[in-house]
Amino acid sequence: MKALLFLIAFLFALAMPDSAQAAAGHEMETPEFVTMMAEFPAKEAARGIEGIGAKLAFRAKEQPFLIVATVIFVLAILQTFVAIPITKLAHKAQHEHEERSSGQPGETVSFKATMLHFLGEVEAIFGIWVIVLLGAMLWFYDLGTVTSYMSGVNFTEPLFVVIIMALASTRPVLRFAEGCLRFFARFGKESPAAWWLSIMIIGPILGSFITEPGAMTIAAMLLAKKFYKLKPSPRFAYATLGLLFVNVSVGGVLTNFAAPPVLMVATKWGLTTMEMLMHYGDKAVVAIVISTLLYFAFFRNELAEMALRAGDHDGDGKGDLIEKDSSVPLFVTLTHLGFMAFTVAFAHYPPLFIGGFLVFLAFSQATAHHQSPVVLRGPILVGFFLAGLVVHGGLQGWWLAPIITSLSEWPLFIGATILTSFNDNAAITFLASQVDGLGPQLKYAVLAGAVTGGGLTVIANAPNPAGQALLSRFFGDGVSPAKLATAALVPTFIVACCMMLLPDRGIDEMFALPPQEAAAESPAN
Repeated sequence: MKALLFLIAFLFALAMPDSAQAAAGHEMETPEFVTMMAEFPAKEAARGIEGIGAKLAFRAKEQPFLIVATVIFVLAILQTFVAIPITKLAHKAQHEHEERSSGQPGETVSFKATMLHFLGEVEAIFGIWVIVLLGAMLWFYDLGTVTSYMSGVNFTEPLFVVIIMALASTRPVLRFAEGCLRFFARFGKESPAAWWLSIMIIGPILGSFITEPGAMTIAAMLLAKKFYKLKPSPRFAYATLGLLFVNVSVGGVLTNFAAPPVLMVATKWGLTTMEMLMHYGDKAVVAIVISTLLYFAFFRNELAEMALRAGDHDGDGKGDLIEKDSSVPLFVTLTHLGFMAFTVAFAHYPPLFIGGFLVFLAFSQATAHHQSPVVLRGPILVGFFLAGLVVHGGLQGWWLAPIITSLSEWPLFIGATILTSFNDNAAITFLASQVDGLGPQLKYAVLAGAVTGGGLTVIANAPNPAGQALLSRFFGDGVSPAKLATAALVPTFIVACCMMLLPDRGIDEMFALPPQEAAAESPAN
């Protein structure tokens, strides 16, 4: 029954483009606040309004609803910081209910505890506050405005993350990825330290080819299997999670299609894979290696203790993580990799990659004896989280844009890094791509800042919710946002130094406008 419901949900998503076209046929108007956000720069220029404070005051006065939308967004962020206490209250309420209802069959479910648990579910928080946002929108405007705004929101990224997570977590793909990483782990005789280094360095870099959500899913599941099962200390557990988020955020910049913030500007700014590799990717690899080796050196004693707990499986007297798993036929693995490649190739076309996933479900059923059950709960929760973030994020440009456009190179880099922590980094680069006349050094700085800050919070980068959803069970009542940010600070600082201090004389050429566009922006015209 659950599989049927999931299938119906995907078919509904597949029909969404047709529904949007039907709505367009009824001449659905763009909401007033969306139109006004696009008109703000021209109005401010005409009235001579300058300075961040003056612009924000003008925009707030012109469109009060945007203030309400931002307040709701801030409240959603704040709730993520109290998710763990809420979850603890849920457990307490459930325990008290079970004590009161002991001996009374059928009364073990507490409505209060269930609702508290739902409110403490990080993946559900932004979706919950979307309800509040739509209620406020209905209060300020009408149902037509609510419908129009929601119809204009692009849910392609959440849908893509759901599919790529589901594919990356299948047994054939995981076995293939594990085999690739085992090649590097064997240099350290597959000890916990060797596996940890292999997953933390090679896994994120793979994100440049299988996309960051895919790399996050694979790395998180392998960490659960190879690392977290050995029960590291809480400090090491958070350090690993924070380092993973940072490494994945920058590990996808070796190409122009794998990292969401890069994808947002690749076409507009004309970024090629070779340019990303030469001006961002090389620095990202250096940062990943330095950060990981630094954490390895700091926690080397604990890794040695974990080797003792792992046991000796090859008889050499040293702890290792050597396992003998049943093999998966080559044609099954290649077919799974083909489905992943198809999904990545058509990442911008939901009807194609969702349709491909439905075919994949049929294939997995036909080869069920070589498969593990396709678990969709985690991917769908992550997709729900990202969908809520997209809905809220579309209304934050009114205050983000003035900040981005008013900063010079270093302040812009630092500002983008900080703002990324409170907004999806793809939103930061998208807003920057809408600014005319942004110089090469500023374009470099805002993109570098967006990927640098992508590991500080769960909402900073699209793959982070996937990692948290897969690993949260190893963190008691949940992942603490404050501890996660603290764990990610050191690698974030290292990435920042690599991105901004390593010499690079090709940035001007990288972001140079084509001759026809340069002529169009020339003052002589």
